[in-house]
Amino acid sequence: MSAERLAKIPEVDLDPNGVFKYVLIRVHSTDDDSYVDIVRGYAWAEYHADIYDRVAGELERGGGLDCECLGGGRIKHDCDAKKIHVYGYSMGFGRANHSVSTEKIKTHYPDYEVTWADEGYYLYVDSRGKDAGEVQNSSYLAAAQCFCSLYAEEELLFCLLVSKVKTGFMAVCHWILLACLMLIVCQRAVALEREDCSVSTENKCDFVCDLTDCSDEQDCGYRGREFVCDFEHEGKCGWTDKSIEAGYVWQRQQRGNTLPDSGPSSDYTTGTSTGWFMAVTAVSSDSPRTAVLVSPTIKQSSPTCRLRLRYFIWDSGHTGLGDTPLWGSVWQTDGEEAVVWRPESSSVRGWREATIYLGRIPGAFHIKLHSRRSEGKQGDVSIDQMEFQDCALPVPPESGACGPGFEKCKREGCVEVYKVCDSTDDCGDGTDEENCVQNMSCSFEDGLCGWDIRTISSLKWTRTNQMNISLSEPLKGPGRDHTTNTMTGHFLYVTKPDILRRDWTSFQSPPLAPTNDTHPCRMIMYTHQFGRVSGGLSVLVAGMQIYPVWQRGGALGDLWVKAEVEFVVNTTFQILFVAAIRDHAYGGIAIDDIVLSPECVLSNESMPTPEFPKPPADPCIEDSLKICDFHQDCPAGEDEAQCGDFSYEMGSSGWTDTSIGSQAWEIKVEYNDTIIQEKFLFVTGAPGQQLSEAQTRTPLLGPSGPACTLQFSYSLSGSNPHIGDLAVYVVDSVLGTHPVLWEFAGRTHETSGTWLKEEVYVGARDNQFRARAEELSPSNQIAVKDVYFVYCSPMFIPSGDVSCNFEVNLCGWYQDQTDNYDWKLHSGMDHTVHVGRSLVVDMWDASLRGLSGRLLSVRQQSNTEHCLSFFYKLYGPNTGALSVKLLFADGSEELLWMHSGAHGNVWHEGHCPVPPQLSAFQLVFEATRSGFDGQLALDDVAFVTGPCTLPSMCSFESQTCGYTSSGRARWTHRSWALDKTGPETDHSLGTEKGFYMLADSSVDVLPQGSVTTLTSPVRRGLTHTECVQFWYHTGGDNPGTLNVYVKPSDGDRIQLFSSSVRQGHAWRHGQGNVSLHGDWQLQFEVKGEGGIFNFIAIDDITYSTHSCPTTDGVCDFEKGLCGWSNTQNPSVDWLDWDLTSAQAEMFYSTPPYDHTLHTEEGHFLVLPNSKRDTANQNAWLLSPHLTPTKGTCLSFWVYQPTIYDSKLTVWRLSEKSRQELLTLHEGGGYWDYFSVNITSETEYQIVLEGFKGEKGFLALDDIRYTIGVNCAGQTTDKTPSSSNNTGTIVASVVFVILLLLILAALLVFYLRTKQKANASIRASSVSHISCAGFGNELYDAERLEEVHENTGP
Repeated sequence: MSAERLAKIPEVDLDPNGVFKYVLIRVHSTDDDSYVDIVRGYAWAEYHADIYDRVAGELERGGGLDCECLGGGRIKHDCDAKKIHVYGYSMGFGRANHSVSTEKIKTHYPDYEVTWADEGYYLYVDSRGKDAGEVQNSSYLAAAQCFCSLYAEEELLFCLLVSKVKTGFMAVCHWILLACLMLIVCQRAVALEREDCSVSTENKCDFVCDLTDCSDEQDCGYRGREFVCDFEHEGKCGWTDKSIEAGYVWQRQQRGNTLPDSGPSSDYTTGTSTGWFMAVTAVSSDSPRTAVLVSPTIKQSSPTCRLRLRYFIWDSGHTGLGDTPLWGSVWQTDGEEAVVWRPESSSVRGWREATIYLGRIPGAFHIKLHSRRSEGKQGDVSIDQMEFQDCALPVPPESGACGPGFEKCKREGCVEVYKVCDSTDDCGDGTDEENCVQNMSCSFEDGLCGWDIRTISSLKWTRTNQMNISLSEPLKGPGRDHTTNTMTGHFLYVTKPDILRRDWTSFQSPPLAPTNDTHPCRMIMYTHQFGRVSGGLSVLVAGMQIYPVWQRGGALGDLWVKAEVEFVVNTTFQILFVAAIRDHAYGGIAIDDIVLSPECVLSNESMPTPEFPKPPADPCIEDSLKICDFHQDCPAGEDEAQCGDFSYEMGSSGWTDTSIGSQAWEIKVEYNDTIIQEKFLFVTGAPGQQLSEAQTRTPLLGPSGPACTLQFSYSLSGSNPHIGDLAVYVVDSVLGTHPVLWEFAGRTHETSGTWLKEEVYVGARDNQFRARAEELSPSNQIAVKDVYFVYCSPMFIPSGDVSCNFEVNLCGWYQDQTDNYDWKLHSGMDHTVHVGRSLVVDMWDASLRGLSGRLLSVRQQSNTEHCLSFFYKLYGPNTGALSVKLLFADGSEELLWMHSGAHGNVWHEGHCPVPPQLSAFQLVFEATRSGFDGQLALDDVAFVTGPCTLPSMCSFESQTCGYTSSGRARWTHRSWALDKTGPETDHSLGTEKGFYMLADSSVDVLPQGSVTTLTSPVRRGLTHTECVQFWYHTGGDNPGTLNVYVKPSDGDRIQLFSSSVRQGHAWRHGQGNVSLHGDWQLQFEVKGEGGIFNFIAIDDITYSTHSCPTTDGVCDFEKGLCGWSNTQNPSVDWLDWDLTSAQAEMFYSTPPYDHTLHTEEGHFLVLPNSKRDTANQNAWLLSPHLTPTKGTCLSFWVYQPTIYDSKLTVWRLSEKSRQELLTLHEGGGYWDYFSVNITSETEYQIVLEGFKGEKGFLALDDIRYTIGVNCAGQTTDKTPSSSNNTGTIVASVVFVILLLLILAALLVFYLRTKQKANASIRASSVSHISCAGFGNELYDAERLEEVHENTGP
């Protein structure tokens, strides 16, 4: 295991620019003598030991590895000039071997100029002043050396004068010493100048790059000018695990080579298995444990500061997530801690996006990410791709003066005028909140400030703070107030008591004097509407009438949102706040920092008696799930009237503005020339604080049916060519925000009034969802109207046949809306007409994230057996998997068929029996991103009544492919993971979870002489020869005999293969040719031999429409892999060699022609290059098992266009040990021939191991091994000659006599039947079985008789 970890360690990791210290570290495996040397260099390190301690600590934490520092030095990295210079040394560790470091850096930076030198940070002078006479008269060589060094790390300055000279030379050394001292003075002056230019500690980690290389903002919880942390760097951007309780911690990890059963299927940043992320460890405890991940110290943040991140929460073990599997808090250095983020704790196998709104924090602070669970698997909670946005306080403008509409701060920065006197410190020094003239401003720190919280409702507002609500339960309360952004600050709060289901409550201002248009009363407030308890908040005017002037429905997130309301009322009035509370588990509504402008004057006049508005009519149904479900339950349709469809003339028809920034959506009414009223939503300015887009959304809708479509018209008009961006999203009630459904950028016309119509497919969604529209940038006008949801009822099932060639549309198939990505229609590559369309998933697409993409059929109902047939491609070095499943109404699934790994750039036919079903079901094609560099394609799907014919390929991963068992014992469908019987891994996947067919040949199950038979479905006869290939595995000391037969539909069976020898713990290849014109079946028969604990297993049966390749011939790959195979064992390789041709290739670079045919149509094996995976990942190509040899020649042709990029190594694999035979680095744009002799005293396999390059590719063709003949053409494996033993001689004589008698009898028989044979020759309908394979009985008499009986006259 440690060897595998060793192979995954990046050899080089350097800061992107600058001058910094580096160390050369040797990482040892504690399991064996293997090791790897790595180079690490970072600007954050003050000492070399800082780098070594952090890197060694990270590597040694997981066990199995031990680190040793080989030395240090310095690196000058100039990214602009693409130069790296390695030099210097470390006082503590000594000088590293710079030549070794340089070679590793060159590999990582191939387009750089990388140099090194052994000079340190010193001046060295070697003075050998002498004259001929003195040398002649001296008894030793006179020399003077002066060393003058400045060791910057320890600030140790010293000069050493060593003299081996006569007195006359001392003067020279004195002058040299003086020069050294002058140099030191200069160095000190430069150092002082650098100190003057350096950044003070107070200015580090403040989101402002004070130095040109932004090194003052490194490892502050982020890296670089973009303030992003993707955890690809070993330093983790300074984040550290601070978990107090043992057994549950955060750690940096990768997915690994295999798809795990817990945690993410890839990181988010790169979307591959090699990307890094932070994840929790597994936990199993009687009581909840908390893992805590803590950022470095951040100096302060602005009011707009937010942290955008990706998080992963999946209950893979189905043990329960608990209430708080993940949350975030801010801990200030004065001890204050406040909860700032609480994501939905639903279980989803995919990355989700969230934003943590940090807000204004005036002092130093840390961010903490907590996970609390008592039971869970590794990686079930993970974090990746952190992006700090708009966190810097205003910086001074280059001109020194603030522009129009801005106010200057004491810190020299500028803020917008509308942010002045709004109870938020936007300047960072309080300048914008000084000298504010306000009539009534209330932070609720010292009381209610005249606001009256009395109400007739049983539900009450309370003045409180987070400390009084809860410090131990993160889901309770807003977590912090707005004024101080701490848990001790006060606010008004309302939530659902335990005994209530839903209710409303209110509070009001004192009476206020009338206002007018020229002097309106303005109110600024901050609201916190979090969780599903929040039903909405409204501001009403209570005067002569009570009417709403502002409202915001539902939950807005875990943040304080600024709002501004203007009052123009000609009578004495009061401001009335009304909150609606829903019956859900958590959440509430809070209000803080209400500010009234000077025009809001208190009044002593008595309030008029208001006329109360009519309450809205109660819905005709009590079940909230039936509201907005696209089915009209009420007679007048009021249950569907406010669901986002503009066909109802009722305001915005349920669309609610949820903007939190400086733009918002409003409904606008206009009249055209015919005085017909027109309503549309448009984007306008808003007083929100956050720098975010305008958002509007529907109520919760659905569930919806597979044909659901959103129709609307939109307009982006103005003089600017790029007005803005309009986008539509779906927000799932369980899965969260999905990727964008539709977006438009630019403008529709210069003038308003030009509308474009659009249809957006929403599809079938099992959970309730919201449609959300966003405007993403400033505009002149962005507007939307005529919004309709069409065909959205789940009862509406579109017509369409499941059988489909995808040339026109998807027929009776549609995209699953709960998966991670979609299948796409692709033109120019299909099975039907070759230039038509097929469905594809490009695993190499860098935008893909998540595990699966699913294609669903319309619902089926069938109580008879059906066959699902289709054509598919699985192409690429790391392509993933394709599965067929049944999906039932209750959400359960049944796997029917699954294939994975490289299958070549060719179409394959798949057959999938679908048994009769008692309930309705859907067919599912699922693409799984277990790999990240390949392509899956699907075409020509047919769903027909009746059983499937024998499939051309069966891996037994999901079903038995119609194979049936008969005889004394039964063949069983097994994997090692099920019951620990049979082979420990299958052949298809190379894992414990892979399936095969198993015959237990132990004497207690299969007595000696008894047989058990595995029989295939019927295969239609062809007019040409077919090749049957399979893999078999024997176990135990006496596993029995495996016989493979072909059983014609109207004749006796014919033996194809036989093996009765125990052959070790390995999968072995068998094959045979079949030439039958009639229908036939394949039979695998195991005969018991009386042993115990024995078995024989079968896997990966394939049928090819050509004859089998001979074992001693050239494999030109025109008819497959000729017994060579890719291993799916993740412990030995990551990638696969794949079969393709220059003509068929559409994505990867390949040779322009093959070697065999020298044409574009010719095939070869390729290990391509792409940007999807890290270079130096490997792929094994394995030969069949070969017998011991004293000399076998392996020859092949290689196309390797790039020198020292990709690599090919030839191994001899024998008894789990391997010997390197040949390694190729050379490149050239041509096919090159290589050969190597192989000797082995034991059975062996040949391994051709390719290493993927960063630029080039590898291709192989015409592979040949000549068994028993070396590369010089000499026969090496001869039959042993007879000895001089008398018994052997006698036996030989007897054998010769018997042989002569047999030949004489055959001659007589031949002469008697010759005439009859010439007169009667059978027609060409002859059936013939040729025995080409790895059977141990090549000349079995019984088998030859069977062949003769079927081929004779």
